[in-house]
Amino acid sequence: MDHQAFWIILPIVWACIAVLTAARGGRKSGSSTLPPGPHPFPIIGNILELGNKPHQAVAKLSKTYGPLMTLKLGSITTIVISSPDIAKEALQKKDQAFSSRTIPDTGRVADHHKVSMVWLPALTRWRNLRKVSATKIFAPQQLDATQALRQKKVKELLDHVNQCCSNGGEVIDIGRAAFITVLNSISNTFFSIDLAQYSSSALSQEFQELVFGVMEVAGKPNIADYFPVLRLVDPQGARRRATIYYEKLMGIFDGIIKERVQLRASSEGSKASNDVLDSFLNFAEEDGSQFSFHDFKHLLLDLFIAGIDTTSSTVEWALAEAKPLRAIPIRV
Repeated sequence: MDHQAFWIILPIVWACIAVLTAARGGRKSGSSTLPPGPHPFPIIGNILELGNKPHQAVAKLSKTYGPLMTLKLGSITTIVISSPDIAKEALQKKDQAFSSRTIPDTGRVADHHKVSMVWLPALTRWRNLRKVSATKIFAPQQLDATQALRQKKVKELLDHVNQCCSNGGEVIDIGRAAFITVLNSISNTFFSIDLAQYSSSALSQEFQELVFGVMEVAGKPNIADYFPVLRLVDPQGARRRATIYYEKLMGIFDGIIKERVQLRASSEGSKASNDVLDSFLNFAEEDGSQFSFHDFKHLLLDLFIAGIDTTSSTVEWALAEAKPLRAIPIRV
């Protein structure tokens, strides 16, 4: 279901829980301490005022209620900041108070929120995950060691574009090409293997669909996030779809990890790849290590989804905005 289903289900929810929540009406007694904002409707709050372009609606409301305002989204009280100065105050000076996130229902699939660096509160477990990522993945020496690999993947992309241009101006799917380049860059950094090919590849197509699927279910409005009582019902099927995507991605990671563990245990185990996976396996095997394969798979899920989707989407949109420049000859 998508936005249409959301608006169809909304009146039904309104009718079902009106009796339970009508007595609460308006805002709680402590609402005087909240910033100003539009008066919420019973049950649904200010959802209708956001419409289908919430970013524009919030900008318009901020002109009336100021750069710091309160919105009621279903049963969830939301504070909206639309001023750079106030945002700086909240994110830099009050960062500890604002560091935790509201966890969507799709983020709770497979208990991902309990081990994910994205959703964990800024406590000991989160700090340990961040430290491991900083030392095993994003350390300057690690990035320098994989620089040649990234350059190789970019060259492969340019070769692919050049080949398509040589074949009578073959149309290039920029989004898919960027996705494959980023996916292979990350997969080689972690596993020393390519997970996709520019030619037709069932694995690359499946991986792309899985990543896009996770981003889609996580980004779409989910009525269960505004009315937590509906989480068990999952009226839009968001949790069900997210569970399918998560299980398939975890299955891919689990297969790669098991294959590497078997390789390390065999006679060829001396041929270490010295990639991120080997580093994590060494770290997990250390005495007293609190980092398990389970933790590693969830960390991979965070890094692959965030790294692949963000980078490939940025490249695609940048080239889309550069369409007026397409007639300028470029030497590849």
